[in-house]
Amino acid sequence: MAGSSSWTGAIFRELLKILCLLGKTNMSLRIIFVGFFYVTLLLGVPAWGEGVVGTWVTEGDKSHIEILPCGLKICGSIVWLKEPLDDDKKLKHDAKNPNKNLRDRSIIGLPLLANFIAPTEGNVWEDGTIYNPEDGKTYSCTLTLLDTETLKVRGYVGLPLFGKTQIWKRLN
Repeated sequence: MAGSSSWTGAIFRELLKILCLLGKTNMSLRIIFVGFFYVTLLLGVPAWGEGVVGTWVTEGDKSHIEILPCGLKICGSIVWLKEPLDDDKKLKHDAKNPNKNLRDRSIIGLPLLANFIAPTEGNVWEDGTIYNPEDGKTYSCTLTLLDTETLKVRGYVGLPLFGKTQIWKRLN
């Protein structure tokens, strides 16, 4: 199961945080919470364990994107660029970001995918966003796992009908 151990580790860290917050509350409340958590975990493992978590190669092998759990959602960042240097032979930066304070951050390590919700059934992660450093814009996005090695990434404005699709391949 690709990525399942990192996902379960993240879940258990979240559980520990919540249990610490519950602290000295009623013991039965903590038992109910832990039971609910384990039922949720058992129902959610197939979606995450064989899902989108991992490193993906974008179309044209322009970049590699690492998708990881971020709390109970997933996110992804750029971990490799085919052409990491600009014309001045310096690392590429987020030069087109509309926020001037973020324009100095490196493209490598840049958050690209955010806030995707794991499917309760099926293979589509929804309600997320994708940032395009080439134009500095953030788009609504869905991720569809076509098979264990192929991810369809659809960025759009408004309705998915008005968007662009890329096919990413899992990095082996």
